[in-house]
Amino acid sequence: MIRTKVPSRGEVWDVRFDPAVGAEMHKIRPAVVISVDSMGRLPLRIVVPITEWRALYAGYPWFVRLPANAGNGLSKDSGADGFQVKSVSLNRFVTLRGSLTDGQLDDIASAVALCVGAP
Repeated sequence: MIRTKVPSRGEVWDVRFDPAVGAEMHKIRPAVVISVDSMGRLPLRIVVPITEWRALYAGYPWFVRLPANAGNGLSKDSGADGFQVKSVSLNRFVTLRGSLTDGQLDDIASAVALCVGAP
């Protein structure tokens, strides 16, 4: 894999999550980069995995609905799962799909904050 771009905050990328353990996200799937570009010294990014939207997710405050559109590169309505936030190596990033809006990023950051008990 030759990646010519460094993943940046707000971008949706296909990320290789394998090997996974237990209920962790697995395989290659979309994820949004939520880490601030200027933070950290290691070649890592903090991401929130994206999964196909299901109606029951509307009742989970840690899920953020992401309607599919040309801007984000998602092929179907999806949800960002704030409970499965993780740091991943730059070597796990495969393909850039698109980007999210600032409002969507704020909603995802709030979902992650809820999961970790931040005020």
